[in-house]
Amino acid sequence: MKRLRVQYFAILREQRGLDEEALLTGAATAGQLYDELRALHGFSLPRDRLRAAVNDEFAPWTAALSDGDKLVFLPPVAGG
Repeated sequence: MKRLRVQYFAILREQRGLDEEALLTGAATAGQLYDELRALHGFSLPRDRLRAAVNDEFAPWTAALSDGDKLVFLPPVAGG
């Protein structure tokens, strides 16, 4: 199990009701973690609508996770 910190923005923050959380997971990749969180929290956005960042660097969904990593899942930005 890995201890990770996840930050949420925009619609993910609204759907989760938190800005950030620490969690324990067996997910091996960023993609597996998002799929786990989506099932757990009912996130409406599919993976292909987001970008992942691991330790402040954009990363592919296949990026391996390590204990202590910080993840951010970035939804599309809207504005005007």
